[in-house]
Amino acid sequence: MIPKIILGKGPEATRRTIAYLFGKGRANEHIDPHLVASWNDFAPDPGRSPRRDPKEVEAQLAAQLDQPVKMLGDKAPKNTMWHCPVRAAPEDPILTDDQWATIACRIVAAAGIAPAGDDEACRWVAVRHADDHIHIAATLVRQDGRRPQRDYDQRAVQREARQIEIDYGLRRLKPGDGTAAKRPTSKEHFKAKRLGQEAASRDVLRRRVRRAVAAAGDEAEFFALLEATGVTVRLKRGPSGDALGCNFALPGDTNDKGEPVFYSGSALAPDLSLPQIRRRLATTSPEPATVRPGNPWHQATAATERIPHDLTHGDDPTGQGQLVALGAVLDLLPVTAPAALKAELEQAAAVFERATRSRIAADLDSTRVLRRSVQAIWKDPARHGDGAGLAMLLDVALTAVAYAIHWHRTRQHAQQEAAAEQALVHLQVAYAQVAEPVLVGLAIRTPGAQTKRRYALHIQQAAPQHAERILNDRAWDALATVLAEAEAAGHNASSLLNQALSQRSLDDARSTARALTWRIRRLGQRHAPGPQAQAAKAGARSNPTTSATSSPKPQQAWRR
Repeated sequence: MIPKIILGKGPEATRRTIAYLFGKGRANEHIDPHLVASWNDFAPDPGRSPRRDPKEVEAQLAAQLDQPVKMLGDKAPKNTMWHCPVRAAPEDPILTDDQWATIACRIVAAAGIAPAGDDEACRWVAVRHADDHIHIAATLVRQDGRRPQRDYDQRAVQREARQIEIDYGLRRLKPGDGTAAKRPTSKEHFKAKRLGQEAASRDVLRRRVRRAVAAAGDEAEFFALLEATGVTVRLKRGPSGDALGCNFALPGDTNDKGEPVFYSGSALAPDLSLPQIRRRLATTSPEPATVRPGNPWHQATAATERIPHDLTHGDDPTGQGQLVALGAVLDLLPVTAPAALKAELEQAAAVFERATRSRIAADLDSTRVLRRSVQAIWKDPARHGDGAGLAMLLDVALTAVAYAIHWHRTRQHAQQEAAAEQALVHLQVAYAQVAEPVLVGLAIRTPGAQTKRRYALHIQQAAPQHAERILNDRAWDALATVLAEAEAAGHNASSLLNQALSQRSLDDARSTARALTWRIRRLGQRHAPGPQAQAAKAGARSNPTTSATSSPKPQQAWRR
């Protein structure tokens, strides 16, 4: 159940609200509008007065609601109308008018509009014009002339809604922490539907602005990228001429006067205000040796592979920063992916967006390498090649998202945990589509039986606890192929295996053989060390199974 508070101001706020609630709606969606509850239980009902002109009854109702406001004259508050739609989920049972009346009373009591037993509280009505929701409209002056005590009313009605869901057996939403992006209003949804758009302008803008932040190296590039995607930017400047904020609009999205409809960055999401965007961009401004020259897919994969360690061993700000960076990776991957994968990856990015914010301030300093490497991928998508780069990045991203679920759960971030779980499902689908053809292509080139027996012996010696799983895995032939290709490039297969095993524990890998395949592929494409260097490494090598960093296991639902 979703309540949302909207404030109205001006002398006509009450009349406009009542006219809308009892009208046909912007898309003729209002059906049988009528009162289900009111402050005195006998307020005039425009929907149940067949012998009177409905407009006349609307005017009478608005006048009665407004009476305490009018009595204050010039001392009336700026905001005089409190409007709260309360919507049930599509799968919820259809509630009766009496049930909605009880719910309305609980909502206005929780908000401080009309506490139970307070005869001098604000005047209010609850209007039903659809099966799945009601609208509560109240004037913000009590009948004794005082203002209602409605501090933190949005949080209060959300808490009450969670209890109502339990009491009525409705779909239970996750409690939030006030960091979620603002949802499109009903008006925005209807407008998008009328214009034939797949999503409301607010959602489209959020996705484009987030992607521009993820891709840009500095503020100038950020604005240039927005312009290239058709987003109109209007800067808010201070007396000195410096930009203090920015608003965004889509082409063709206009109001009744034909003017662009602008949304401030903070109206799209709490982390998209200009100061927050600047803070993010500061972590990707050019710095010497931030990212060494090399394959950006490999660099992004290596950086993403370190996220589970940071989430389990780092402090909270570091962990939050890693999730911000992971969200940026997911924001950009749909741009670089094959067309068949774009839909799943876009869905994954859209839902994981909620998992990138909490009340914990993010430390972004440790995310530079990941952000710069994924930007390099975005700038040169042609290096996608046979899909191996995307497959290996998605493989470690699945593990990182699983750890994100665990990280949020231990901190009781219910909405963020649920968002990460949804993202995991979409990433699973995308990974299966891109990884399978690559692994099949590698398996076709698998070396002969004698070479594979030699590699199997290396694995049994280096990782005895994983050997059986690896050798019985469908990806074993692909792993043997990348080992053979690395040897052909001058690497020592045994040393390379030990190096791959020492990078991170394989205990939480979806498939140990696949994880090793991507690691060996990454390591094998580096410059091969000379014979003396290889001998030195072999002499100094310790047991990789004991030196590997282990981390607490997060939830393993993604192994499905």
